[in-house]
Amino acid sequence: MPSEPFGAPVPQESGTPWAPVPYRVSERTQETADTATIELEPLEGTRRPDFLPGQFNMLYAPNIGEAAISIAGSPSDLRRWVHTVRSAGKTTDALAQVRVGDVLGVRGPYGKGWPLHEAEGKDLLLVVGGLGLPPLRPVLYEVLSHRDRFRRVEIAYGARTPKDLVYYEEIQRWRGRDDLRFQVTVDRAGTEWYGDVGIVTQRIPDMRFEGSSTVAFLCGPEIMMKGTARALQERGVLTSRIYVSMERNMKCGIGQCGHCQFGPYLLCRDGPVLPYASVERFLALREF
Repeated sequence: MPSEPFGAPVPQESGTPWAPVPYRVSERTQETADTATIELEPLEGTRRPDFLPGQFNMLYAPNIGEAAISIAGSPSDLRRWVHTVRSAGKTTDALAQVRVGDVLGVRGPYGKGWPLHEAEGKDLLLVVGGLGLPPLRPVLYEVLSHRDRFRRVEIAYGARTPKDLVYYEEIQRWRGRDDLRFQVTVDRAGTEWYGDVGIVTQRIPDMRFEGSSTVAFLCGPEIMMKGTARALQERGVLTSRIYVSMERNMKCGIGQCGHCQFGPYLLCRDGPVLPYASVERFLALREF
């Protein structure tokens, strides 16, 4: 059966779950060749709905379609939505290529968030692969806003190449802090890269944490999350304290269409954040 929610989903303001609310693009940042971060402000009113780190919105490009996109901004910034979008099809191409002043539709927020309350008083690990940093960026904002609630905070972020890293300037600021440790690695690089080279799971042995008192949040390709979970288990992290974000094939966002079914779960409703213990056996099955 699906797990109990970590926090109640926050409903959107519209009177129907199918009606998008219009927002205007107020800023756009090109992160990589195929990825952009867009900021959206409401056409009416002064604030957006509350959200939990780890939730997502359905973004609607007029006359093209909708896509589920993780919320990548700060929960305390109530005036805007922030989303990082990679071009991967007709709809995401349109969303990633919007211009300042364009109007998009937003439905949400939807889904379950990261269980930050479980990490309070413990070591917290964030292990990120590919475009997995945007769903965990709000977690980092919340942790840094309440830094005294957590012990060691370790982040390992892996990308294919240096050109695939998002939030590059912000990462440099995070790496300069003395209250967390942020490691970056790439799968391959040329002579211009002076950092670590290798898959992100290779950074696990170098991370500093006490396995029996650690909570880990993983986001990235499924094969990366499986490998990371195994490496963490070998270092004593309890399977029950490992959480993953499973974002795949979402269409309606409200558990009606069935496109995102994963075993007994509808990921838009029961996830996208789930305990690794709940999905481990399904990740091991090829047909899933």
